[in-house]
Amino acid sequence: MRPVHTSTLSHLECPECGARRDAEQLHGLCDCGSPLLARYDLTAAAAVTPADIALREPTLWRYRELLPVRDPAYVVSLGEGMTPLLPLRRLGERFDLPGLLMKDDALLPTGTFKARGAAVAVSRAVELGVRAVAMPTNGNAGAAWAAYAARAGIQLLVAMPVDAPAITRAEIRVAGAELYLVRGLISDAGRLIAAAVAERGGYQDVATLKEPYRVEGKKTMGFEIAEQLGWRMPDVVVYPTGGGVGLIGIYKALLELRDLGWVSGDLPRMVAVQSSGCAPIVRAYAAGQRRVQPWAPDAHTVAFGINVPAPLGGPLVLKAVRDSGGCVLAVSDEEALEAQRECARLEGGLVCPEGGAALAAVHRLRTDGWLGRDDEVVVLNTGTGLKYPGTLEGDAPTLSPDGAIPAG
Repeated sequence: MRPVHTSTLSHLECPECGARRDAEQLHGLCDCGSPLLARYDLTAAAAVTPADIALREPTLWRYRELLPVRDPAYVVSLGEGMTPLLPLRRLGERFDLPGLLMKDDALLPTGTFKARGAAVAVSRAVELGVRAVAMPTNGNAGAAWAAYAARAGIQLLVAMPVDAPAITRAEIRVAGAELYLVRGLISDAGRLIAAAVAERGGYQDVATLKEPYRVEGKKTMGFEIAEQLGWRMPDVVVYPTGGGVGLIGIYKALLELRDLGWVSGDLPRMVAVQSSGCAPIVRAYAAGQRRVQPWAPDAHTVAFGINVPAPLGGPLVLKAVRDSGGCVLAVSDEEALEAQRECARLEGGLVCPEGGAALAAVHRLRTDGWLGRDDEVVVLNTGTGLKYPGTLEGDAPTLSPDGAIPAG
Protein backbone atom coordinates (compact mmCIF):
# COMPACT_ATOMS: atom_id res chain seq x y z
CA MET A 1 0.00 0.00 0.00
CA ARG A 2 1.36 3.43 -0.94
CA PRO A 3 1.59 6.10 1.77
CA VAL A 4 -1.38 8.45 2.16
CA HIS A 5 -1.07 11.59 0.05
CA THR A 6 -1.18 14.69 2.21
CA SER A 7 -0.49 17.59 -0.18
CA THR A 8 -3.51 19.61 -1.27
CA LEU A 9 -1.70 20.92 -4.37
CA SER A 10 -4.36 21.56 -7.01
CA HIS A 11 -2.69 23.26 -9.98
CA LEU A 12 -0.08 25.75 -11.16
CA GLU A 13 -1.08 29.31 -12.02
CA CYS A 14 0.55 32.21 -13.81
CA PRO A 15 0.33 35.40 -11.73
CA GLU A 16 0.78 37.49 -14.87
CA CYS A 17 -1.78 36.12 -17.36
CA GLY A 18 -3.85 33.80 -15.16
CA ALA A 19 -3.12 30.64 -17.15
CA ARG A 20 -3.57 27.33 -15.29
CA ARG A 21 -1.31 24.32 -15.72
CA ASP A 22 -1.54 20.69 -14.64
CA ALA A 23 0.67 20.28 -11.57
CA GLU A 24 1.31 16.62 -12.46
CA GLN A 25 3.24 17.67 -15.54
CA LEU A 26 6.76 19.12 -15.57
CA HIS A 27 6.70 22.87 -16.26
CA GLY A 28 9.14 25.74 -16.53
CA LEU A 29 7.96 29.28 -17.19
CA CYS A 30 4.51 30.18 -18.43
CA ASP A 31 4.18 30.79 -22.17
CA CYS A 32 4.00 34.52 -21.38
CA GLY A 33 7.45 34.34 -19.71
CA SER A 34 6.27 34.65 -16.11
CA PRO A 35 7.08 32.18 -13.33
CA LEU A 36 4.32 29.73 -12.39
CA LEU A 37 3.11 29.46 -8.78
CA ALA A 38 1.67 26.45 -6.97
CA ARG A 39 -1.93 26.70 -5.80
CA TYR A 40 -3.64 24.56 -3.15
CA ASP A 41 -7.13 23.38 -2.27
CA LEU A 42 -7.42 25.40 0.92
CA THR A 43 -10.80 23.87 1.74
CA ALA A 44 -9.12 20.48 1.96
CA ALA A 45 -6.14 21.94 3.83
CA ALA A 46 -8.50 23.40 6.44
CA ALA A 47 -9.08 19.87 7.76
CA VAL A 48 -5.73 20.36 9.51
CA THR A 49 -5.43 22.79 12.43
CA PRO A 50 -2.54 24.62 14.07
CA ALA A 51 -2.96 22.22 17.00
CA ASP A 52 -2.27 19.32 14.62
CA ILE A 53 0.81 21.07 13.25
CA ALA A 54 2.20 21.54 16.77
CA LEU A 55 2.40 17.75 17.25
CA ARG A 56 4.51 17.13 14.17
CA GLU A 57 8.25 16.84 13.60
CA PRO A 58 10.18 20.14 13.88
CA THR A 59 11.04 20.40 10.18
CA LEU A 60 9.48 22.35 7.34
CA TRP A 61 7.64 19.18 6.32
CA ARG A 62 5.24 19.76 9.23
CA TYR A 63 3.35 21.98 6.74
CA ARG A 64 3.01 19.17 4.21
CA GLU A 65 -0.61 19.95 3.26
CA LEU A 66 0.63 23.27 1.85
CA LEU A 67 3.70 21.81 0.14
CA PRO A 68 3.73 20.20 -3.32
CA VAL A 69 5.09 16.70 -2.60
CA ARG A 70 2.19 14.27 -2.72
CA ASP A 71 3.85 11.03 -1.66
CA PRO A 72 6.05 11.24 1.47
CA ALA A 73 8.19 8.45 0.03
CA TYR A 74 9.71 11.07 -2.28
CA VAL A 75 10.66 13.54 0.45
CA VAL A 76 14.39 14.31 0.39
CA SER A 77 15.34 15.75 3.75
CA LEU A 78 18.38 16.67 5.82
CA GLY A 79 16.30 17.87 8.77
CA GLU A 80 15.70 21.38 7.43
CA GLY A 81 13.35 23.91 8.99
CA MET A 82 12.12 25.37 12.30
CA THR A 83 15.07 27.71 12.74
CA PRO A 84 14.97 30.05 15.75
CA LEU A 85 13.19 33.38 15.87
CA LEU A 86 15.50 35.33 18.15
CA PRO A 87 14.79 38.57 20.00
CA LEU A 88 17.64 41.02 19.36
CA ARG A 89 17.38 42.94 22.62
CA ARG A 90 20.73 44.72 22.67
CA LEU A 91 20.67 45.54 18.97
CA GLY A 92 17.05 46.62 19.36
CA GLU A 93 18.11 48.95 22.16
CA ARG A 94 20.81 50.33 19.90
CA PHE A 95 18.21 50.98 17.16
CA ASP A 96 15.49 52.11 19.63
CA LEU A 97 13.38 49.22 18.37
CA PRO A 98 12.43 46.89 21.26
CA GLY A 99 10.43 44.57 19.00
CA LEU A 100 13.37 43.57 16.78
CA LEU A 101 13.51 39.83 15.97
CA MET A 102 15.75 37.76 13.71
CA LYS A 103 14.77 34.60 11.88
CA ASP A 104 18.14 32.84 11.76
CA ASP A 105 18.46 30.42 8.85
CA ALA A 106 22.20 30.05 9.40
CA LEU A 107 21.36 26.85 11.30
CA LEU A 108 19.98 25.02 8.27
CA PRO A 109 21.84 22.24 6.39
CA THR A 110 24.63 23.80 4.27
CA GLY A 111 24.37 26.92 6.44
CA THR A 112 21.84 28.98 4.47
CA PHE A 113 18.14 29.35 3.73
CA LYS A 114 18.79 27.83 0.31
CA ALA A 115 18.30 24.41 1.92
CA ARG A 116 14.56 25.12 2.13
CA GLY A 117 14.12 25.62 -1.60
CA ALA A 118 16.43 22.74 -2.47
CA ALA A 119 14.66 20.27 -0.18
CA VAL A 120 11.20 20.92 -1.59
CA ALA A 121 12.16 21.44 -5.23
CA VAL A 122 14.42 18.37 -5.39
CA SER A 123 11.76 16.26 -3.70
CA ARG A 124 9.08 17.35 -6.16
CA ALA A 125 11.44 16.91 -9.12
CA VAL A 126 12.16 13.33 -8.08
CA GLU A 127 8.42 12.70 -7.65
CA LEU A 128 7.84 13.95 -11.20
CA GLY A 129 10.55 11.64 -12.57
CA VAL A 130 13.41 14.11 -13.03
CA ARG A 131 16.86 12.50 -12.89
CA ALA A 132 19.10 15.48 -13.74
CA VAL A 133 18.89 19.20 -12.98
CA ALA A 134 20.97 22.22 -13.94
CA MET A 135 21.28 25.67 -12.41
CA PRO A 136 23.27 28.91 -12.25
CA THR A 137 24.13 30.09 -8.75
CA ASN A 138 25.92 32.78 -6.79
CA GLY A 139 27.20 29.98 -4.55
CA ASN A 140 24.89 29.08 -1.70
CA ALA A 141 22.02 27.73 -3.79
CA GLY A 142 24.46 25.53 -5.67
CA ALA A 143 25.88 24.19 -2.41
CA ALA A 144 22.40 23.39 -1.10
CA TRP A 145 21.18 21.80 -4.31
CA ALA A 146 24.38 19.74 -4.52
CA ALA A 147 23.73 18.29 -1.07
CA TYR A 148 20.08 17.46 -1.77
CA ALA A 149 20.78 16.15 -5.27
CA ALA A 150 23.41 13.85 -3.78
CA ARG A 151 20.94 12.62 -1.15
CA ALA A 152 18.30 12.05 -3.82
CA GLY A 153 20.74 10.30 -6.15
CA ILE A 154 20.19 12.63 -9.13
CA GLN A 155 22.68 14.54 -11.29
CA LEU A 156 23.35 18.24 -10.89
CA LEU A 157 25.07 20.61 -13.32
CA VAL A 158 26.12 23.99 -11.85
CA ALA A 159 27.60 27.17 -13.29
CA MET A 160 28.73 29.96 -10.96
CA PRO A 161 30.76 33.17 -11.11
CA VAL A 162 34.44 32.64 -10.45
CA ASP A 163 34.23 35.36 -7.78
CA ALA A 164 31.61 33.48 -5.72
CA PRO A 165 32.62 32.43 -2.17
CA ALA A 166 35.28 29.72 -2.44
CA ILE A 167 33.70 27.53 0.22
CA THR A 168 30.56 27.11 -1.88
CA ARG A 169 32.69 25.92 -4.77
CA ALA A 170 34.20 23.27 -2.50
CA GLU A 171 30.75 22.23 -1.22
CA ILE A 172 29.46 21.73 -4.74
CA ARG A 173 32.46 19.70 -5.83
CA VAL A 174 32.65 17.48 -2.77
CA ALA A 175 28.96 16.56 -3.16
CA GLY A 176 29.73 15.26 -6.64
CA ALA A 177 28.01 17.87 -8.80
CA GLU A 178 29.44 18.94 -12.15
CA LEU A 179 30.70 22.51 -11.74
CA TYR A 180 31.78 25.19 -14.22
CA LEU A 181 33.11 28.63 -13.29
CA VAL A 182 32.15 31.69 -15.31
CA ARG A 183 34.03 34.97 -15.67
CA GLY A 184 31.06 37.23 -15.11
CA LEU A 185 27.81 37.41 -13.13
CA ILE A 186 25.03 34.96 -12.33
CA SER A 187 23.22 36.14 -15.44
CA ASP A 188 26.21 34.95 -17.50
CA ALA A 189 26.10 31.62 -15.66
CA GLY A 190 22.38 31.42 -16.47
CA ARG A 191 23.04 31.74 -20.20
CA LEU A 192 25.64 28.96 -20.02
CA ILE A 193 23.19 26.68 -18.21
CA ALA A 194 20.36 27.39 -20.66
CA ALA A 195 22.67 26.50 -23.56
CA ALA A 196 23.89 23.33 -21.83
CA VAL A 197 20.34 22.17 -21.08
CA ALA A 198 19.33 22.70 -24.71
CA GLU A 199 22.43 20.91 -26.00
CA ARG A 200 22.54 17.95 -23.64
CA GLY A 201 18.86 17.14 -23.19
CA GLY A 202 17.51 15.29 -20.17
CA TYR A 203 18.17 18.12 -17.71
CA GLN A 204 15.58 20.32 -16.05
CA ASP A 205 16.62 23.98 -15.82
CA VAL A 206 16.00 24.86 -12.17
CA ALA A 207 17.32 28.42 -12.27
CA THR A 208 15.57 30.82 -9.91
CA LEU A 209 11.79 30.76 -10.56
CA LYS A 210 12.20 28.79 -13.80
CA GLU A 211 10.52 25.91 -11.98
CA PRO A 212 7.62 26.42 -9.55
CA TYR A 213 8.72 24.60 -6.41
CA ARG A 214 11.80 26.32 -5.02
CA VAL A 215 9.56 29.16 -3.84
CA GLU A 216 7.39 26.58 -2.03
CA GLY A 217 10.35 25.62 0.13
CA LYS A 218 11.27 29.23 0.78
CA LYS A 219 7.71 30.10 1.82
CA THR A 220 8.09 27.91 4.91
CA MET A 221 9.97 30.82 6.47
CA GLY A 222 6.61 32.60 6.54
CA PHE A 223 4.82 29.60 8.03
CA GLU A 224 7.43 29.30 10.77
CA ILE A 225 7.40 32.99 11.64
CA ALA A 226 3.63 32.92 12.07
CA GLU A 227 3.71 29.74 14.15
CA GLN A 228 6.58 30.96 16.33
CA LEU A 229 4.63 34.15 17.06
CA GLY A 230 1.60 32.13 18.19
CA TRP A 231 -0.14 32.19 14.79
CA ARG A 232 -0.02 35.89 14.26
CA MET A 233 1.96 38.16 11.97
CA PRO A 234 4.60 40.80 12.75
CA ASP A 235 4.26 44.39 11.64
CA VAL A 236 7.22 44.33 9.25
CA VAL A 237 9.39 41.70 7.50
CA VAL A 238 12.81 42.82 6.23
CA TYR A 239 14.43 40.62 3.61
CA PRO A 240 17.78 40.82 1.72
CA THR A 241 16.68 40.55 -1.89
CA GLY A 242 18.56 39.31 -4.92
CA GLY A 243 16.39 36.95 -6.93
CA GLY A 244 13.61 37.65 -4.46
CA VAL A 245 12.31 34.09 -4.04
CA GLY A 246 12.34 34.27 -0.24
CA LEU A 247 10.33 37.49 -0.06
CA ILE A 248 7.87 36.21 -2.66
CA GLY A 249 7.56 32.97 -0.73
CA ILE A 250 7.02 34.56 2.70
CA TYR A 251 4.31 36.82 1.31
CA LYS A 252 2.65 33.86 -0.46
CA ALA A 253 2.74 31.81 2.75
CA LEU A 254 1.10 34.51 4.83
CA LEU A 255 -1.63 35.01 2.23
CA GLU A 256 -2.34 31.27 2.35
CA LEU A 257 -2.46 31.26 6.15
CA ARG A 258 -4.83 34.22 6.16
CA ASP A 259 -7.10 32.52 3.63
CA LEU A 260 -7.11 29.46 5.88
CA GLY A 261 -8.03 31.63 8.86
CA TRP A 262 -4.93 30.63 10.82
CA VAL A 263 -3.80 34.27 10.98
CA SER A 264 -5.85 37.44 10.65
CA GLY A 265 -5.44 41.13 9.98
CA ASP A 266 -3.15 43.08 7.70
CA LEU A 267 -0.11 41.35 6.28
CA PRO A 268 3.31 42.64 7.37
CA ARG A 269 4.83 45.50 5.45
CA MET A 270 7.40 43.78 3.26
CA VAL A 271 10.81 45.45 2.91
CA ALA A 272 13.16 44.36 0.12
CA VAL A 273 16.80 45.24 0.80
CA GLN A 274 19.39 45.41 -1.97
CA SER A 275 22.98 46.53 -2.27
CA SER A 276 23.82 49.94 -3.70
CA GLY A 277 26.20 48.02 -5.99
CA CYS A 278 23.34 46.01 -7.52
CA ALA A 279 19.88 47.49 -7.00
CA PRO A 280 17.65 46.88 -10.04
CA ILE A 281 14.49 46.41 -7.93
CA VAL A 282 15.17 49.61 -5.99
CA ARG A 283 15.49 51.52 -9.26
CA ALA A 284 12.24 50.09 -10.64
CA TYR A 285 10.40 50.84 -7.39
CA ALA A 286 11.61 54.45 -7.34
CA ALA A 287 10.47 54.92 -10.94
CA GLY A 288 7.04 53.43 -10.24
CA GLN A 289 7.65 50.61 -12.73
CA ARG A 290 6.24 47.07 -12.72
CA ARG A 291 9.15 45.64 -14.68
CA VAL A 292 12.76 45.48 -13.56
CA GLN A 293 15.47 46.48 -16.02
CA PRO A 294 18.87 44.76 -15.71
CA TRP A 295 21.52 46.50 -13.63
CA ALA A 296 24.76 47.72 -15.16
CA PRO A 297 27.28 45.03 -16.18
CA ASP A 298 29.61 46.06 -13.33
CA ALA A 299 27.23 44.90 -10.56
CA HIS A 300 29.21 44.11 -7.41
CA THR A 301 28.68 43.65 -3.68
CA VAL A 302 30.31 41.70 -0.87
CA ALA A 303 26.80 40.37 -0.13
CA PHE A 304 27.26 38.02 -3.06
CA GLY A 305 23.89 36.31 -2.67
CA ILE A 306 22.06 39.50 -3.64
CA ASN A 307 24.31 40.32 -6.58
CA VAL A 308 21.54 39.54 -9.09
CA PRO A 309 21.45 42.10 -11.92
CA ALA A 310 18.33 40.78 -13.72
CA PRO A 311 15.91 39.17 -11.24
CA LEU A 312 13.16 37.24 -13.00
CA GLY A 313 10.94 37.60 -9.94
CA GLY A 314 11.26 41.38 -9.81
CA PRO A 315 7.60 42.04 -10.68
CA LEU A 316 6.43 39.66 -7.94
CA VAL A 317 8.72 41.34 -5.39
CA LEU A 318 7.41 44.78 -6.36
CA LYS A 319 3.80 43.61 -6.10
CA ALA A 320 4.33 42.13 -2.62
CA VAL A 321 6.05 45.31 -1.43
CA ARG A 322 3.44 47.67 -2.86
CA ASP A 323 0.40 45.60 -1.87
CA SER A 324 1.65 45.34 1.72
CA GLY A 325 2.57 49.01 2.09
CA GLY A 326 6.25 48.15 2.36
CA CYS A 327 9.28 49.68 0.71
CA VAL A 328 12.51 48.92 -1.12
CA LEU A 329 15.94 50.36 -0.32
CA ALA A 330 19.61 49.81 -0.98
CA VAL A 331 22.45 49.89 1.54
CA SER A 332 26.19 50.12 0.95
CA ASP A 333 28.66 47.32 1.57
CA GLU A 334 30.15 49.41 4.37
CA GLU A 335 26.77 49.64 6.11
CA ALA A 336 26.16 45.91 5.70
CA LEU A 337 29.53 44.91 7.12
CA GLU A 338 29.25 47.30 10.05
CA ALA A 339 25.84 45.82 10.90
CA GLN A 340 27.31 42.32 10.56
CA ARG A 341 30.04 43.18 13.08
CA GLU A 342 27.60 44.95 15.39
CA CYS A 343 25.30 41.93 15.48
CA ALA A 344 28.24 39.71 16.39
CA ARG A 345 29.42 42.08 19.15
CA LEU A 346 26.01 42.75 20.68
CA GLU A 347 24.11 39.52 20.02
CA GLY A 348 26.70 36.81 19.36
CA GLY A 349 25.20 36.15 15.95
CA LEU A 350 27.62 35.92 13.03
CA VAL A 351 25.23 36.76 10.22
CA CYS A 352 26.08 36.70 6.54
CA PRO A 353 26.66 40.00 4.71
CA GLU A 354 23.15 39.71 3.27
CA GLY A 355 21.77 39.52 6.81
CA GLY A 356 23.98 42.47 7.67
CA ALA A 357 22.41 44.42 4.81
CA ALA A 358 18.94 43.71 6.21
CA LEU A 359 19.99 44.89 9.69
CA ALA A 360 21.56 48.02 8.21
CA ALA A 361 18.28 48.73 6.44
CA VAL A 362 16.38 48.40 9.73
CA HIS A 363 18.71 50.93 11.35
CA ARG A 364 18.21 53.41 8.51
CA LEU A 365 14.43 52.94 8.38
CA ARG A 366 14.18 53.51 12.13
CA THR A 367 16.41 56.60 11.93
CA ASP A 368 14.28 57.98 9.09
CA GLY A 369 11.06 57.32 11.02
CA TRP A 370 9.63 54.81 8.53
CA LEU A 371 9.75 52.25 11.35
CA GLY A 372 8.03 53.21 14.58
CA ARG A 373 9.37 52.36 18.01
CA ASP A 374 6.46 50.01 18.68
CA ASP A 375 6.78 48.07 15.42
CA GLU A 376 7.49 44.36 15.69
CA VAL A 377 10.09 43.76 13.00
CA VAL A 378 11.37 40.39 11.77
CA VAL A 379 14.72 40.47 9.94
CA LEU A 380 15.76 37.46 7.90
CA ASN A 381 19.34 36.30 8.27
CA THR A 382 19.74 34.04 5.29
CA GLY A 383 22.99 32.31 6.22
CA THR A 384 26.09 32.02 8.34
CA GLY A 385 28.87 34.57 8.10
CA LEU A 386 31.33 31.67 7.99
CA LYS A 387 30.55 31.33 4.28
CA TYR A 388 32.24 34.71 3.76
CA PRO A 389 35.54 34.64 5.69
CA GLY A 390 36.85 37.56 3.65
CA THR A 391 34.33 39.90 5.28
CA LEU A 392 35.55 39.11 8.80
CA GLU A 393 38.40 40.94 10.48
CA GLY A 394 40.46 40.94 13.66
CA ASP A 395 43.64 39.18 14.78
CA ALA A 396 44.38 37.60 18.13
CA PRO A 397 47.33 38.88 20.18
CA THR A 398 50.61 37.10 19.50
CA LEU A 399 51.73 34.95 22.42
CA SER A 400 55.25 34.99 23.81
CA PRO A 401 57.04 31.61 24.05
CA ASP A 402 55.92 31.08 27.65
CA GLY A 403 52.32 31.48 26.67
CA ALA A 404 51.73 34.85 28.33
CA ILE A 405 49.99 37.64 26.41
CA PRO A 406 52.50 40.46 26.01
CA ALA A 407 51.76 43.61 27.96
CA GLY A 408 51.21 46.98 26.28
